[in-house]
Amino acid sequence: MFFRNFFFVCLVLGGGATLVANLIPPRNGFAPTPTNPEAFKKSDFLETVYRVNASFEQTWLKNKIQPAIGADDLTIARRLALGLMGTIPSLEEIRQFESRPEGERLAWWIDHVLQDRRYADYLAERFARVFVGTEDGPFILFRRRKFRSWLSDQITLNVPYDQIVREVISSEGIWTEKPATNFITVTAQNGKANQPDPVRLAGRVTRAFLGIRLDCAQCHDHPFASWKQADFESFSAFFAQTHIGFRGVYDGAGEYAIDDKRKNIKRTIAPKVSYSPELLPGEGSLRARLSTWVTHQENSYFSQAAVNRIWAILCGQPLVSPVDNLETEGLVPPALKILAEDFALHGHNIARLIRIIASTKTYRMQSLSVNDDSVNAEKLWAQFPLGRLRPEQVAGSILQASSVATIDAESHILTRLARFGDQNDFVKRYGDSSDEEFDNRGGTIPQRLVMMNGKLVSEKTKGGPFSATTRIQWLAPSDVKSIEAVFLTALTRRPTAEEYDFFEQNLKNSELSKGQQIQDIFWALINSTEFSWNH
Repeated sequence: MFFRNFFFVCLVLGGGATLVANLIPPRNGFAPTPTNPEAFKKSDFLETVYRVNASFEQTWLKNKIQPAIGADDLTIARRLALGLMGTIPSLEEIRQFESRPEGERLAWWIDHVLQDRRYADYLAERFARVFVGTEDGPFILFRRRKFRSWLSDQITLNVPYDQIVREVISSEGIWTEKPATNFITVTAQNGKANQPDPVRLAGRVTRAFLGIRLDCAQCHDHPFASWKQADFESFSAFFAQTHIGFRGVYDGAGEYAIDDKRKNIKRTIAPKVSYSPELLPGEGSLRARLSTWVTHQENSYFSQAAVNRIWAILCGQPLVSPVDNLETEGLVPPALKILAEDFALHGHNIARLIRIIASTKTYRMQSLSVNDDSVNAEKLWAQFPLGRLRPEQVAGSILQASSVATIDAESHILTRLARFGDQNDFVKRYGDSSDEEFDNRGGTIPQRLVMMNGKLVSEKTKGGPFSATTRIQWLAPSDVKSIEAVFLTALTRRPTAEEYDFFEQNLKNSELSKGQQIQDIFWALINSTEFSWNH
């Protein structure tokens, strides 16, 4: 009887251990990320960084603005993770980051992020919002998930940005087999036999890829804009021969005709670009010719629009605002011109552009101003701009902070599925920012309530065998180390002396268990203002 019971207990324990091992397999630590620190020391790379820094320094000198001091490495690492992966670094990543030689940490971290699938997925989503919007579109003809996944694959392979855009504008085929064609099919009009809308396509192309609000001249000449109604009409005409049929998106015959209500006639519009016509090829389909013109190395609007947007994704604010309107009053900032020239000269390489921006003095400064006029200092990029995190960044950070191990593409499928569901549910409750990428709106009372009382924060701050709070409670050798680990996990920094003293005294004097106290500290940090802002 004893042996039978003993065998049964061993069988149950063995089965449980096997189940856990299969559901949550142990990570064997990080495989060292391949890195090339010499790439950050090449003369042409350093020259561009120097020229960008010098352009800002001249502006500060002219306006008598004192730049902020440099930020510490962990602060910069957090910015990069939030801007490029939509989440804070894990405690596991922080440990590896700090194991690198001090002078090599940031170069290694930039390369680490750029090789992480989370970077490609996150940047693809940010691009997709601009290219096709956030709505589902016509289901029969549009697959947003396919489009976003295709973008992610292109970014993973570091396909040049101009090549991506050319394919988006000119691709042919079925939207399920040729994901780039979803840029066309999302505009399909139910009232016109599900044919693409030239007006919407022209507006998307000019705003997303050229940083020009040409569609503002759709109805009439704007008295303050350099673009006229005729410019928008002739640009829309490039999509007059774009059709959707049984074989998907294809180019065929067709002319762009509009009803002129003032003259009560129907006018046929010839395709024409509004500037630099010499860059437009004379042969090929209308869309192919347009895609070549848009992405031409000498089309400064294309490279400037790309740089302005990627700068904004990294820093939370564009160099020129609004991000899709380079025709705003005032000259284009010298830094934007310098970066755009380098971007075009080096084959529209997104990874190189990110490395350069992340190496600039402005990106690596503190967000704390040393000037009386902090608003003007931030406007002139004399400090890193404070920015409220986007909803998906808040959700991603909560989920990552609840685990000491990194939640990435190498995590177990169940972990990734749970993360996907939790994040979507949180964003739905917290409020999606939709197409307004850099609106800088303030937080709301419902958002604070979701953070304080919502399901995600409540569940992730509770103890459990795999939660960060429990792991820290079990593994930290002392109260001081427990407090340090919680701060690193939630805020990517160590506590100040005052914070150490305050929380250490609480741990010693509280009647609550140590596990409950760690959970309370974690909840308080997650709900702090610092957690929900990039700085």
